[in-house]
Amino acid sequence: MPTTKSEIERRKAEHINLVLNRNVQARAKSTGFEDIDFVHNAIPELSIDGIKISCRLLGKELKAPLIIEAMTGGFSRAKEINRGLAEAADEFGIAIGLGSQRPMLELPELTSTYQVREVAPHAFLIGNIGIVQLKKYGLEKIEKMVSRVEADALAVHLNTQQETIQRNGDRNFEGCMKALENLCSNISLPVIAKESGGGVSRNAALKLEHAGVKAIDVGGAGGTSWAGVEALRNKNKRDELFWDWGIPTALSVVEVAHVAGIPVIASGGLRNGIDAAKGIALGASYAGAAFPFLKAFEKNGANGVKSEVERWVNELKICMLLTGSKDLHELRRAQLLITGRTAKLFKLRKIDVEKFANR
Repeated sequence: MPTTKSEIERRKAEHINLVLNRNVQARAKSTGFEDIDFVHNAIPELSIDGIKISCRLLGKELKAPLIIEAMTGGFSRAKEINRGLAEAADEFGIAIGLGSQRPMLELPELTSTYQVREVAPHAFLIGNIGIVQLKKYGLEKIEKMVSRVEADALAVHLNTQQETIQRNGDRNFEGCMKALENLCSNISLPVIAKESGGGVSRNAALKLEHAGVKAIDVGGAGGTSWAGVEALRNKNKRDELFWDWGIPTALSVVEVAHVAGIPVIASGGLRNGIDAAKGIALGASYAGAAFPFLKAFEKNGANGVKSEVERWVNELKICMLLTGSKDLHELRRAQLLITGRTAKLFKLRKIDVEKFANR
């Protein structure tokens, strides 16, 4: 892990530049959403203006079940990006995640790149730290870290594939679950377990729930590949072997939702409100994305992000109208036709695709 300000800032800037300027999306693997169709309701007997999409996330009201997922922090431009994203989240009453706050623990002078409350006083704000860092930093430091950004919850990200490919990344993950359990038992904020592109299996979900996390963000495969980002940074073609590693998002959502008794966040390659609707219909309570909102910010700043969020909200509501779903509870019972490779994967994992089509 870089310990100087210039090294940290260079790494964080490279991450954002690669995501924006190189194709680091999944190559041979998709989210699985392309194999999923809603059963159309020709007579919904609804008004789109009457459709309710408000919900609660870990005790706080949201106007829509959407999360602008964690992206960045720790370099000069990150402050501008985070504030633009947060401003949009606040205006639309949705949640927003900060990028990994590890840099501000290493170098406190980078704290300002994460502080967004000035422009987002009401948004649900999610802090962020890696599960490996739980072994290094004590509870007091982590509590102070989330307090300095006035977070409502803390995401503990699970990014083993990125770390093992990243230059000087972490490679020892022994003792992480014990550290997570200790954090969940003692921290004053709810903890969200968040994958970063590899997806969460049902076995992992049960372990995470047992450790005390209050929600699971599946971060499935099919979107931005952080293994791919690190492979490009390394300029090593062999590292690209892991570009498409992971559980497709659609499968991960269903696996976790089937066994966990806590909320599920569908993320990993979601690109519009239709994907969000599919994630919720598969069993998630919320849907999140990073890449579309980062691209929108790059194009037109905070206003671009606001326009993108507005599109997602409108698309989500249209899906609900076309399935006759007056609220999110009914959307979770909407009929789905699951075919192709995704149906085959579901069957291999003993998931009954016919139940989704005939519920």
